[in-house]
Amino acid sequence: MSLKCVAVTGGGTAGHVLPAVPVMERLLAQGCAVHFVGSASGLERSLLQGLPVAYHAVQSGKLRRHFSMRNLVDVGRVPVGVAQAWRLLRRIGPQVVFSKGGFAAFPAVLGAWLNRIPVVAHESDLTPGLANRLSMPFAASLCVNFEATAAHAARRKGQRTVATGTPLRQELAAGCARRGRRLLGIERAGKPVLLVVGGSSGAASLNAVVRSALGGLLERYVVVHVCGPGQASAEHEATPGYVQREYVREGWGDTIAAADLVVSRAGANALCEWLALGKPHLLVPLPRTASRGDQIENAAFAAGKGWSQVLAEEALCAETLLAELARLANQAAAVRRRLRTFASRDSVALIVRELERAAGIATANAQAACAPGH
Repeated sequence: MSLKCVAVTGGGTAGHVLPAVPVMERLLAQGCAVHFVGSASGLERSLLQGLPVAYHAVQSGKLRRHFSMRNLVDVGRVPVGVAQAWRLLRRIGPQVVFSKGGFAAFPAVLGAWLNRIPVVAHESDLTPGLANRLSMPFAASLCVNFEATAAHAARRKGQRTVATGTPLRQELAAGCARRGRRLLGIERAGKPVLLVVGGSSGAASLNAVVRSALGGLLERYVVVHVCGPGQASAEHEATPGYVQREYVREGWGDTIAAADLVVSRAGANALCEWLALGKPHLLVPLPRTASRGDQIENAAFAAGKGWSQVLAEEALCAETLLAELARLANQAAAVRRRLRTFASRDSVALIVRELERAAGIATANAQAACAPGH
């Protein structure tokens, strides 16, 4: 079925927005009008700069896993957001809604269900997050990164689960190592490049250990450290062989291409990038004290396949970081061979096909309901 209008929702973190960008780009290229339903905070809007997508803000509430008075306030925002999303989607009239999850998505998912608009949700983690667990009863299809996720999804009768993988931005697949080294100013370095990525949250402790181990790291590597907003170190700004970036918007694909080894957290989107691009990597997952444990699960799954090396946060220090990186460097060739067994999919095409399927079924059901005799 040809799609003329699609609404996309998701947010709360960049990981619930950026994987939807390639899907939106494909829809726009096919002549489809795309609307994005996000939070009033504007985080999602800032990540969509340059895309001809109509942005609509609705109220949303984040449910925290610890006691907080803000939970009471945020719970009150959800029904307001659902009402806003219901009116908005009724006015826009999309054929289908694509949800990337996160707390900003739930009002739009429920608003779509109340309007009898089909929802296709996507889950990147091995086990569904809270927003997707709440949204799942209202979704026609659940697209997943890992086939094993199907066992963890509480599906309703008739709901499809489709292994699509996570969409990879075209810029990443087209990355150039030579261009990346030039962009980073390290083309004459003569050493392997170690890329360290702390993520948008949980970067502080990893940053501290990397900087404490910097003397040992710089003996073997040029260190490119993407440390997170506001976390650059003035003390290390002029250290030879150490390149700091708070965030990389332009040239991220080239930066990854330049890396020989990677150290990162174990968020599903980052993990998917290392796997798809064949980068030997050391994962330091966020502990359960700082998350729901999804990164620990992602890391354990990938390690079990032989794709990833893992260092627990509780064991993280300068000495263990240096030791694990030495082990990874020694095994890098074997790791690259195992990474070739990772089955990369055309995730964008699979998701768009699922959107078309859900929209087509909904249209056929509506026409049947309006036919004489019904």
